[in-house]
Amino acid sequence: MNAAIRATARTAISEGLEVFGVMRGFEGLIDNDIRSLHARDVGGIIHRGGTILQTARSKRFQTEEGMDKAVENLQALGIEALVVIGGDGSFRGAAELEKRGIAVAGIPGTIDNDIGATDLTIGFRTAVETALDAVMRLRDTASSHDRLFIVEVMGRRSGFIALDVAVAGGAEAVLVPEVPFSLGRLVDKLHAARQKGKTHSLIVLSEGVMGAGELRDRIQDTGGYDARVTVLGHIQRGGSPCAVDIILASRMGTAAVGALISGKRRIMTAARCGKVEVVPLELAWEKKKFLDPELMEIVEVLSI
Repeated sequence: MNAAIRATARTAISEGLEVFGVMRGFEGLIDNDIRSLHARDVGGIIHRGGTILQTARSKRFQTEEGMDKAVENLQALGIEALVVIGGDGSFRGAAELEKRGIAVAGIPGTIDNDIGATDLTIGFRTAVETALDAVMRLRDTASSHDRLFIVEVMGRRSGFIALDVAVAGGAEAVLVPEVPFSLGRLVDKLHAARQKGKTHSLIVLSEGVMGAGELRDRIQDTGGYDARVTVLGHIQRGGSPCAVDIILASRMGTAAVGALISGKRRIMTAARCGKVEVVPLELAWEKKKFLDPELMEIVEVLSI
């Protein structure tokens, strides 16, 4: 997100605009925690994980009073447009501000990659690379000690991280929220792999399916396998972003400012077929995004 903040601020400044940064998202809007940003204020942040503006959930913003207060604070500072970096929840909030007269542009930033109308969201590729690094280290241990490993990655409602990690990590199976799975079929697959001479296996599990500990217990009860569990958790959210994310964030920040200057409102930047485009904001939650069935098939075929 820092790369997007940098690109947004510096693009706007280059166009002669005054730029402000809102601390802690919508919560900061309500508390009037809004600070002037200059070109040097966003220097040296492009390789830093997280966001210098910080973030927070805001129950107050879900009320009419909270939204009205946020608009009042923006108008008092003469702020005419707002760039919101986040997921569909943040974008729904941005849409409410647009209804109250504030021009908004969304930049999709979530490691889950579950925003509609865009091929990629900022943070997704970095999360995959972080998880994959851990998986490849565990593979070394699994092959050396003849073990079954279950690696739980983030994704409460979305299996995009798990699927990419499974393909790149050569997993024997991937379990995602979008696709029902059969425990019996999974155990049969592990049995078949052992009969073919495989001495170690890897299962990539999206947290939205179940906890890794529960899956381990169920596999042990049904198939007799003593699996080792690794839960990556929030480690996937931190660290320096990969080049793909930095470039994408930079392009999207620039595009968001350009769209607002040209008079476009209630829009979102979207990566489509290698290009960054501008689409209606509501597509973020109205356009359902599906896992690639080809990648699901690849995991199945290549795990023999």
